[in-house]
Amino acid sequence: MSDSLSGKVAVITGAGGVLGGSLAKALAAKGARVALLDLKVEAARRVVSEIEKENGEAIALACNVLEKDTLLAARETILTRWQRIDMLLNGAGGNHPSATTTGERATPEALEAEGSFFRLEPDGIRFVFDLNCLGTMLPSQVFAQPMAKAGSGVILNISSMAALRPLTKTPAYSAAKAAVSNFTQWLAVHLAPCGIRVNAIAPGFFLTEQNHYLLTDRETGAITQRGKAILSHTPQARYGVEDDLHGAVLWLISDEARFVTGVVLPVDGGFSAFGGV
Repeated sequence: MSDSLSGKVAVITGAGGVLGGSLAKALAAKGARVALLDLKVEAARRVVSEIEKENGEAIALACNVLEKDTLLAARETILTRWQRIDMLLNGAGGNHPSATTTGERATPEALEAEGSFFRLEPDGIRFVFDLNCLGTMLPSQVFAQPMAKAGSGVILNISSMAALRPLTKTPAYSAAKAAVSNFTQWLAVHLAPCGIRVNAIAPGFFLTEQNHYLLTDRETGAITQRGKAILSHTPQARYGVEDDLHGAVLWLISDEARFVTGVVLPVDGGFSAFGGV
């Protein structure tokens, strides 16, 4: 598996984040040359610095996955430097408090309360859909094109447990990630004649900047009731850590998985297998 990544060029969106940065370092450690794309380019540069300390090769590029011009500019920079693109990891995504309900279920007496489903604003819902769904589609358009011309490549999307089992409080995020899973299957079929494989992982519960406010108390850092419920429904009884994604990702993008396309692989500590009783 490690030999199959040596010298290949990987593009990762959202690469300045906790999970994206971890995956960038994992690919670089296996010999890939990595382009780290992020709206917060300083965060991506910090990851590049860590990669370079381990003698890896990487660049950080400022990029907005919702603005095609910035994606095209990034593609031009990458092709000028390395003359090829072999794989794309669509890591940009996330939820937002403005698209999240405060209660798990609606009650007749709280229909107009702040945080009610009936008071979620279109802008918040649209932001989450755009970030996850459009933010996966546009990079796929841009970076799959040189792969298609070369006749080979790999795309890996980041779906979520919320796509398989909709989570309370996150209607927009759950629906948007379900769209990512569906798009993964569609794109796998569409690009198969071009020699491009398209898969996704569906992570379970990892502590990130986006979900800290749901899983831990802002002031004390203690696990919230929601966090306790998640852990009680995760057979391995813990949150995921960054390294837990590496094995699945490295396998799916490697030549060892050459006959695997159109799948959404849970990496969830057993959450999706547990019926709750």
